[in-house]
Amino acid sequence: MPIKIPNDLPAFTALQAEGVMVMQEADAIRQDIRPLRFGLLNLMPDKIRTETQIARLLGSTPLQVELSLIRITNHVPRNTAADHMSAFYRSWEDARREKFDGFIITGAPVETMPFEEVSYWDELCSVFDWTQSHVHACLNICWAAQAAVHHFHGVPKHLLPRKASGVFRHRNRAPASPYLCGLSDGVPIPVSRWTEVREEDLPPESGLRVLLDSPETGPCLLEDAAHRSLHMFNHIEYDTDTLRNEYVRDVAKDAATPVPQGYFPDDDPSRPPENRWRSHAHLLFANWINQIYQTTPFDLSRIGADRPDGGRPTLHRQAVQRRHQVALGAG
Repeated sequence: MPIKIPNDLPAFTALQAEGVMVMQEADAIRQDIRPLRFGLLNLMPDKIRTETQIARLLGSTPLQVELSLIRITNHVPRNTAADHMSAFYRSWEDARREKFDGFIITGAPVETMPFEEVSYWDELCSVFDWTQSHVHACLNICWAAQAAVHHFHGVPKHLLPRKASGVFRHRNRAPASPYLCGLSDGVPIPVSRWTEVREEDLPPESGLRVLLDSPETGPCLLEDAAHRSLHMFNHIEYDTDTLRNEYVRDVAKDAATPVPQGYFPDDDPSRPPENRWRSHAHLLFANWINQIYQTTPFDLSRIGADRPDGGRPTLHRQAVQRRHQVALGAG
C-alpha cells in the first residue's frame, strides 16, 4: 500500500514520477484499516529533499503509512521557504500530545558544535524523552543518532581530523537481527560527517548493540532496545547525487577537498556516481516498519504502556483476525 502525504507536497509529484505509490486522503479513508502513523522531525537544511528521501523509503512497503512533518518549535530554518514550512509542518509543541507508531529524527549541520551549545538542544532532549511515552519505535539519523546516544547513555562524539565522506562497505554483524533480514554480509552506505561515535565508548550496561559497522568509519547502526530505537550514524537514505552535490559545494569553498571515497567510478568526479545502496536502504526501512507493524498496539492510546501492545491486538494480529472472520463469513 502507498504512503499518504499532502497532495501538494513537492515529494508527492517526485515520488509519483518514480513509480512510488502515493495516496490521496479520500482513497486512504476508503481502506478499512488503521494506517501506521509516522512523524518526521526534519532538522536537515534542505528540507524538501529530505522529505522526499524519507517518504520514498516509508512508501516502499505493503503497508499504509501516514507521514506528519514536524519542526523544532522556535527554530526558523534559513534554507526552506517560510510558506513551505507553514503549509506542511507543525511545531513539536503542537504535535506532542499525539502518539506515533514510528518517529524519525534527521541529522543537522551542527555536528562540530558541543551538543549543549546547539540552540534547540533543550527542546530536542525533551523530544527524546517524549518518544519514550508517545512513540512506539524511533529511528535517529546521523547527528540525531549521536545526540540520542549522548542524551540517553552519555556517549561522547569525537571530531575527525578530516570529513568522512564516501560510500563505505559496512559489515553485517547481526544477520539474525530482524532489522537486517535479507541484507548482504557487506552493505555499502554513504557516509558524510565530521565526527564519530566509537564502539569502545558504549557503556557495557547500556544494552546498545552494533548491527552494522565499518573498519574505516566505525559504528553505523546501533540497536537501542531499552529505548525502542535504532541509531543510524550514516546516510543510507541519500539520493544518488547527494554526495556529489555536497562535494561540489565543499570544493567551491576549499579546492583541496578530498573526493568522496568509493563513490565516483575510479574516484573520478567527472563521471556520474552509481547508487549501490538503494536496495539496502529499502530493505532496512521495510524491516523496521514491519517490526513496528508486528508489535505496535492497534489502539494508539496504548503506545507507551509498559507492555508493547498493552494486551491489545497489534495491527498485524488484528489484520489476521479480520481475514479469519471474513473467511468464516463473519466479516
